[in-house]
Parts: sequence; structure tokens; C-alpha cells
Amino acid sequence: MTTGAISLREVSKTYGRRIPAVNRVSLDIDPGEFLVLLGPSGCGKSTLLRLIAGLESTTSGEVWLDGQPAGDLPPAARNIAMVFQSSALYPAMTGAQNIGFPLRLDRMTDAESRPRVDWAAQLLGVTELLGRRPGQMSGGERQRVAIGRAVVRAPSAFLLDEPLSSLDAKLRNQLRVEIARLTRELGTTTVYVTHDQSEAMSLGDRVAVLRDGVLQQADTPRELYRMPANVFVAAFVGVPRINLLAGTVLAPLDGSIFVDLGRQRLPLPHPLPPDHQLLRIQQHRPLLIGVRAEDVRIAGPERAGPHEVALRGVVEQVEYQGHETLVHLGIGAQPAVVPALEAPRFMPRARRTAPNGALQTTLARWYGRREEPDAPPPPVPARPVGDLVVRAEAGMNPLVGDRMPVLLNTRRLFVFDDQGRRLCPAPAGGAQLFG
Repeated sequence: MTTGAISLREVSKTYGRRIPAVNRVSLDIDPGEFLVLLGPSGCGKSTLLRLIAGLESTTSGEVWLDGQPAGDLPPAARNIAMVFQSSALYPAMTGAQNIGFPLRLDRMTDAESRPRVDWAAQLLGVTELLGRRPGQMSGGERQRVAIGRAVVRAPSAFLLDEPLSSLDAKLRNQLRVEIARLTRELGTTTVYVTHDQSEAMSLGDRVAVLRDGVLQQADTPRELYRMPANVFVAAFVGVPRINLLAGTVLAPLDGSIFVDLGRQRLPLPHPLPPDHQLLRIQQHRPLLIGVRAEDVRIAGPERAGPHEVALRGVVEQVEYQGHETLVHLGIGAQPAVVPALEAPRFMPRARRTAPNGALQTTLARWYGRREEPDAPPPPVPARPVGDLVVRAEAGMNPLVGDRMPVLLNTRRLFVFDDQGRRLCPAPAGGAQLFG
């Protein structure tokens, strides 16, 4: 029988009378699948992992393992191995003793366990560490030994709780590759928790995005990036972060349709593609317009493409990153500010008109901050540098203060309503725009 299937059915976990740490999460994980739980700190990722492991009991809902309810199974009976953020090695034991400790708990003799310890050490490249104690190892070496302690049990599933977050960037990248290779070779079901979207996108067969204990979307990394279910997922996934601009739709009687961005208007294609037809009934309602950096380019001598429209911008900051240059442009729009990635609160930069005030109120409600209609406006976060981030082509050397025309691909816009839901591309059949 194939093992490693994990099923969460309306799982919730509440501590005391507080807001649920996990709120009615339903998710099926196939045998051999590598699933990443992604989200900001405090979103319930680690709690969900502990519920699967049996270290916490559910408040409601059920955890099923290999087609059987696991609510009454203690952690030791679930055949699951867990790797924590801290390596949690026994300091008085050698690497070999740490790796082989789970086998000793299963009452295996040293002679019986030694071949499996050697196999795990060779698989992870830590054979030379078997005689050392944790104090004689680097952080990356200790984490490899901790992973070896999980591997040696040959479990039905691995649960990894941010195992790389305490390491430096070079070690993180190296161990990320090793974890991907290891799980692919073993074919073991893996659930990996991280707040780093780069890790999630590079490792996962699927990525499940959580916010405030609620599952926002679970999909392949490619579809998560191309078709985010809502504005939170769109803003959380992708580097650089998606450009989010507050706007309203204007649809005059002549058939043309524009998005008012403040100082500039963004004309949409005419005739409208099927996915954009819904925007006509959104006229004068506050919206969020999202566009990825790769879908905007600095205009050159060549003609604009069939779906590109021109906007004017002033360079406010240039980020040279070696392999690419990111240009931050001010276009006179109202960006939906994300003051901190760990606690997203999207809101316009200022309340200039009633619709934008409504946008601030509704987005505050969507992102969890209570605000009474007659209450004074909350303090507005510091204005970000530039409204629009664009990738400059190789050889370009823009300077702060330069005025630059940019071309924006209107066929690749995301449009979200004032509740954060995606309107365009439409939830059904929208993939045709991104062919």
C-alpha cells in the first residue's frame, strides 16, 4: 500500500478564546508530494504542522493519515519525522549517536542500526561528522545531521519547520538544493514550512498560502504566480513584489474604458477582452490594479506592442542587483502601500476623494483592522519609493530624476475589487490571457 497520504478536513485550532490559529483548513497531500506551507509569521503554518505530527490536538476537524483518522494516534505512532528550525541535537552525543537515536528508541542494537546510520550520513554528505559532537559542527552541519536523524527512520512523511531560517544566505541556498535532491530521491511525502517565498517557489510541487490561519490558495508555484486568488497572494508571491495601484474605472458612452490612476489614465484595449468585460459594471468603484515588473518596460525606439499603453514616469530610485536593475518610477498614481510584509495592510497613500476613502475602509476590513465609519483615519504609512517597479534592460543606466516613458501590457493586468478578490483575469477561464 502506498503510504504518506495526508488529509486535513476542516481543521481548526484555537487557544483559549482567541482568534483561531488555524481556521477550517481543508487540504489533501498526495503520497510523495512536496507541499510547502507559506505565509507571514503568525499565520498558523507551524501550528498546522504540529497538528499533522500530533504534537497538538485539533479543536475541530480531522487529520487523516493514509486514509485513516489520526486524531487518537500519539506522535510516536504516526510514522512521521519532524525537523525543527533549531537542529535540537543532543550535545553530549556524537553525530552518529544523534542520527541513530530514533533507532535506539525502537530497541535496535548498535550493530543493527549502524548500516542505516552510515547510509543516511552518506546520503547527506556528513560521514566525516559521525565522530564529532554538535559543538564541533557548524550550523549547516548540525542541520544536516538533524535531517539525517529524520531520514534514518524511513518515515512515511517528513515535516520540516523552517529548517533553514537560522542559517546564512549561502548555506540556505546550498541546503535548499540538497533538500530538494534528497526528497526527490527518497520519494517521501514532505510538508515544509517557510515564510520565504523564494524557498517555497523553488522547492514545492505545490504551495499552500496561509494568512491568519485561513488557507488562501494551494496550487503549483507557476499557477500561484500567474493566477493569484486574491490581492494577498499576489503581493506575497513574487520578487520584486507586484506593483499595486489604487484606481477607479471610467467607462464613457463612446465605448472606451479607462482606469483612473490619479494623475494619469490607463486606457484598456478596445474592444475589451472577455475577461475585462466585468470592469464596465465596476465603474467608479475603488479597485486595485496589479502588474508584475516584467509586464512593464521602459520604452525604447521600437514601436509599442499591440496591447501596450504608454505612461510617463520619473526615476526615484535605482537598485542594481548584478543580474538585473530595478527602476522605481513615480507616475503620480496611488500605490496600495504594504508597510510590512510580515503584517500586510494595503491602503492608499492618501484620502483625496470619497472612493479612495472607501477603499481604505474596505481594505482595512479585509486585512483585519477594525475601523468605525466616524473614527479618525489611522496614520498613513510612509510613502514607498516610486509607484511602479520596472526591470531595466541590459545596458541601460537610468539616473534618479530622469523622465522615462514606460509601456505597460494591458493584457497582463490583475484587477482586484475592494475586498481583495481577483476580478481579472476572471476566476474561471482566465488562463487564456497568460498563454
